Amino acid sequence: MPSERSTPTPRCPVRCPSHRPSRCGLLLLALLLLAPGAPLAAPSPAGHWEGEIEIPGMALEVLIDLALEEGVWSGSISIPAQNAQDLPLERIAVAGDSVSFAIAGIPGGPTFAGALDEEGATIAGTFTQGGQSFPFHLASREDPAARARAALSGLEETVTGAIEEWQTPGLAIGVVVGDEVVLAEGYGYRDREEELPVTPQTLFAVGSCTKAFTCFALATLVDEGRLDWDDPLIEHLPAFRMQDEYVTAHLTPRDMVSHRSGLPRHDLVWYGKRDITRTELVRRLRHLELSRELREQFQYNNLMYLTAGYLTEQLTGLSWERAVRERIFDPLEMARSNFSVAESQRDADHALPYLEEEDEIRQIDFRPIDVMGPAGSINSCVEEMNRWMMVHLNGGQYGETELLSAPAVNELHAPQTIIPATPDSPEESQLLYAMGWMVRSWRGHHQVQHGGNIDGFSALVTLFPNDEVGIVALSNRNADPLPDAITKVIADRVLELEPEDWLAKGFEKQEEAEAFVEKAKEKKDLFRQKGTRPSRPREAFAGRFEHPGYGVIEIVEEGSQLVMILNQMRMPLDHWHYDVFVVAESDEEVIPEDLRAVFLGDAAGHLDRLRIALEPTVDPIVFERLPAARMYEASHLERLTGDYELPGQVIEIILQGNTLTARVGGQPALELTPRGHDEFGIAEMGESVRVRFTLPESGPATEILLIQQGGVFTAPRVTEEDRDSETGADE
Repeated sequence: MPSERSTPTPRCPVRCPSHRPSRCGLLLLALLLLAPGAPLAAPSPAGHWEGEIEIPGMALEVLIDLALEEGVWSGSISIPAQNAQDLPLERIAVAGDSVSFAIAGIPGGPTFAGALDEEGATIAGTFTQGGQSFPFHLASREDPAARARAALSGLEETVTGAIEEWQTPGLAIGVVVGDEVVLAEGYGYRDREEELPVTPQTLFAVGSCTKAFTCFALATLVDEGRLDWDDPLIEHLPAFRMQDEYVTAHLTPRDMVSHRSGLPRHDLVWYGKRDITRTELVRRLRHLELSRELREQFQYNNLMYLTAGYLTEQLTGLSWERAVRERIFDPLEMARSNFSVAESQRDADHALPYLEEEDEIRQIDFRPIDVMGPAGSINSCVEEMNRWMMVHLNGGQYGETELLSAPAVNELHAPQTIIPATPDSPEESQLLYAMGWMVRSWRGHHQVQHGGNIDGFSALVTLFPNDEVGIVALSNRNADPLPDAITKVIADRVLELEPEDWLAKGFEKQEEAEAFVEKAKEKKDLFRQKGTRPSRPREAFAGRFEHPGYGVIEIVEEGSQLVMILNQMRMPLDHWHYDVFVVAESDEEVIPEDLRAVFLGDAAGHLDRLRIALEPTVDPIVFERLPAARMYEASHLERLTGDYELPGQVIEIILQGNTLTARVGGQPALELTPRGHDEFGIAEMGESVRVRFTLPESGPATEILLIQQGGVFTAPRVTEEDRDSETGADE
């Protein structure tokens, strides 16, 4: 019996060179070698082959393509387990039933030498590398793209039935395998009322699928050496600030695009707002409360992606839109893709947005989010999104053009942050966030995916990099679960998996979620104090309230109801209890129903603050009442100027520009800051002293009330008659 030591421990085959598309060390190369000089046998080994190398303890899957053109052999090999795709083969030789070839540029001379069977259906032989040999077996298979097309036969009937059952107006689907388009098709209607069909060129809003484009653009700058993912952001944006000094100093681009900044969503800072710039939104970040420590937990955040786009602008000197067009759209021939729903509506082939409500589908308005472009404003079609998937499946390459290096693409797909959510089934691994992509194992296949939802549109882009498969589904229905379900149906077919009834499961899941929400609504009055009324007349609640991060909320009277206006969104308010009002139910889909507006008063009895839980993971946001506009108008302030008399001293009120100042005797002038109700504070005295003017319907103020802790002191205006009488007394 041979000694145990006489059998050497097998080593893993060769490691890939770092400059090739493969991502891990273990790399196997299959080469088909026939004896030199032998006549070419029929059948030929040209075609697609799939099989495995029998390494002790494992079977390593390999995919090989061989081609003969004008007497010259060429080929490539992919090894899914190692994320190695289309590595070139060399020294390909075919003679009789013998086949051999080697992998170009791989240490250890990995070589396959085998024999083709009489039917041309299998090749079996020996793989050799670095002095070790292992058996291999290959079987002739139809080209993956051709197999995928065959697998999708009859899909139209499935999709047509699904959009009818799910009440999805229209759906566009694209499928690619490697660098080949397998499917680009439209189903249903882009315009339901006019019955205009969806085509492969129909433009849909892709929502947050935009985030992958923003990351890709940043990755090109990393490739160029102009940025490192782990640079402190303030090295590139010196004026950048977060609420926390440590986060400001240490936040990196990687943190921003992997949703681990510590900042929760705060989406109502921007949602619905059109009159603001990216620069101003980035500036407002310093006023937004964080809810976690830096890198503590995944928190999806659109504002961080806005900042990533802003970073792109500062580094390139171009708008984010132009940078994406030049670095991605143009080389991928995505000429019809754009960055604004306004531009989409000028295109002859665009989808209209729809919403399902109480089993009825209705058309809704487009949602312009141009300012938040880097987080979600791209509009595209499946014909062009197919090319976008190809560049990811082919290591940054599109045709002869390299948009991004293969290692950079791999880094975009590499997990960065754990998403704290339990997988839906045993066939799904823990969901992770990469950079612009969500990553997991799905039914044993490595999946890279991101969804997108914006008013009236839903999108899903899914990559299976190891299988070189990409699927995109675009819908013109708000929060539509169909793209996810139909993507799973297609994946089952293309990946040749045991089929599941994903449509039925998705429909059931949707109904369960809707029932859960309806049940919760039944209890929304549980903590309402009934029989109460507001403490003041309705008009006392009206006014403008400001927060430095969220901007201005305006409360106005409209008939018998108060209306809250935030970011051009009009939210009718119903009385809830005491001085609390609630956003009423509305047909406007963007209105956050049941949002509570709590009015708070100061010691003087004024309603000077408005508290609203706009971001549920932090304390309610407090808005301070703004003075009326007239408090900044010179024509009104002029009525307040003059001399006011206290025993033994005179207070002189002077207007300088649009600012009032007060001077007592020879002391320095004090600036009066508007508070409201013709009331001012004195900055140097904090809250301890307030100055209120008494104004008649016309003419100048008649007195000043000095409101202090010890009491309220009255200083009447010194009139001309007063001065005349004083002059007479002196005489």
